[in-house]
Amino acid sequence: MNFERKELTNAQLLELYKNILKPRLIEEKMLILIRQGKVSKWFSGIGQEAIAVGITTALDKDEYILPMHRNLGVFTTREIPLHRLFSQWQGKKNGFTKGRDRSFHFGTQEYKIIGMISHLGPQMGVADGIALANKLSKNGKVTAVFTGEGATSEGDFHEALNVASVWELPVLFVIENNGYGLSTPTNEQYRCENLADRGVGYGMESHIVDGNNILDVFNLISKLKASMIENPRPVLLEFKTFRMRGHEEASGTKYVPQELMDMWAEKDPVENYRRYLKATAVLSDEEDEEIRAEIKKEIDTDWAKVQEEPEIVADLDEELNDVYAPYTFENIEPKGDTENIRVIDAISQGLSQSMERHPNLVIMGQDIAEYGGAFKITDGFVDKFGKERVRNTPICESVIVSAANGLSINGHKAVVEMQFADFVSTGFNPIVNLLAKQHYRWCEKSDVVVRMPCGGGTQAGPFHSQTNEAWFTKTPGLKVVYPAFPYDAKGLLNTAINDPNPVMFFEHKQLYRSVYQDVPKDYYTLPLGKASLIKEGNEVTIISFGAGVHWALETLKNNPEISADLLDLRSLQPLDWDAIYASVKKTSRVIILQEDTLFGGVASDISSMIMENCFEYLDAPVRRVGSLESAIPFMKTLEDQYLPKVRFESELLDLLKY
Repeated sequence: MNFERKELTNAQLLELYKNILKPRLIEEKMLILIRQGKVSKWFSGIGQEAIAVGITTALDKDEYILPMHRNLGVFTTREIPLHRLFSQWQGKKNGFTKGRDRSFHFGTQEYKIIGMISHLGPQMGVADGIALANKLSKNGKVTAVFTGEGATSEGDFHEALNVASVWELPVLFVIENNGYGLSTPTNEQYRCENLADRGVGYGMESHIVDGNNILDVFNLISKLKASMIENPRPVLLEFKTFRMRGHEEASGTKYVPQELMDMWAEKDPVENYRRYLKATAVLSDEEDEEIRAEIKKEIDTDWAKVQEEPEIVADLDEELNDVYAPYTFENIEPKGDTENIRVIDAISQGLSQSMERHPNLVIMGQDIAEYGGAFKITDGFVDKFGKERVRNTPICESVIVSAANGLSINGHKAVVEMQFADFVSTGFNPIVNLLAKQHYRWCEKSDVVVRMPCGGGTQAGPFHSQTNEAWFTKTPGLKVVYPAFPYDAKGLLNTAINDPNPVMFFEHKQLYRSVYQDVPKDYYTLPLGKASLIKEGNEVTIISFGAGVHWALETLKNNPEISADLLDLRSLQPLDWDAIYASVKKTSRVIILQEDTLFGGVASDISSMIMENCFEYLDAPVRRVGSLESAIPFMKTLEDQYLPKVRFESELLDLLKY
């Protein structure tokens, strides 16, 4: 192995040695503890430490790094106290996730490290978002994100590289090509000779690097960092290395040919660097022993400290309170004149006024810039706010949602427009596994609103007409809003953007241009989780949201003899249980109308809660009405049959006869 020190001083060479030795000695300790049954699981990075250490040493301490579960060297080089890392691995309270996640599945703003989730791919999109925030702030910072060769087959990898290239984001995409994705060798994962070759397809600079040579790593990253400050751009780096242990310790390495293990053992990054330092008289045997003894003492001392920490005690209130980031609603009353506008106008106003109120707010989506979006909601926004903040995106919902999360991590707010709510399925993973879980896992907010144009009645067929709110109301950590009127749409959208938690904001397409209302011209907010009692009566409670509210109003207009409470939920997560129970206890009958298919929908849970909490007040069974159990069809006659609008009237009349 050929080491080139270039302009590095002896002190810098020794710093690199201490940095690469530390994770190796910690790992050796962990392997002993595993055999003793004191550590349950371990993902070893032995043999590839030079990459994590070289990159981290080259970057500034305030530059974000997004490592994987074999990158212990990132954490130790950032000088996280070992007892905190040990507490994290042991599930102790002094770790970073309060026992809710393990190993390196966490982030820390203090050390500017953002750990991965097990789905791997969203990591790279998050890096895009962090880098975008850096670019918008013009702070000259670089972001590094790690992945293995296995995860380069995921769609998120390709989406992230494409977006970074198109937006010229200062991201170092680090591929640790260690030969195996668990047990699958590289020749069964991809056909190109080198993964770095893929950079050409994205118009991206790329490099192949000896991942076991710490000086090669450090020198290249230092050079690239300086260049990227002057010329912001993404760079793809393929580090050739090898994993000397199993995928995790229980996996073993029997699937690896022994001659391959022997070859890479000779390329050990720690031992080769140590021999180089001794051969060049930078490191003596005595100094080496002193360094090792000092690190081992730190390891043993901090490990002993963690053993004295108590085990996690379950606290119900703390667990539930940490699902969402703290937020105190700011009630801003509407002032000034009103104007009679449509739902679509109200949403546009809310977005525009929020952009004025929050200079760190970025809107992203397909065709939302000059074109103004599929429904023209952001028409004119580029002229007002510029293309930096109103960003057309490639067709890649997954990475854009992840990037929105990265923007949030790095001090921005983000609104993502799904062109149609149906398309959210290709961005589902980061919403339910990243945004929704982030605060619970390591107490970091995810300040993202996902706008969801949804709903039927427009003869748009199975892929442009779904109302899929139930996909998200089931997921703790998400808030779900679904207004039916212009006034509510504007006020609730403003609040959703103020709220630091992820909000799925549903906008019914058929209501966009068909429903008018007097709406204040100025900025105002409405609280989430508060239903609106639109009509009052004493015979029956009608609960609905979205287009269903208007169907119910039409039904009541056609049947003026019915005395009904009509409750517009407006917010589905959180739900206004107090309003629901109060109305049911008053009328003793309840019917729930939703546009979604019936089984597993929001109406089912509301029905169950009413039965559990208001059973003694009921004079009839709770009735649910929803769409047919099929995909939503295209032709009008079929769609009319599918939707519950017509059936609702007969179901309501039947309930009143009970």
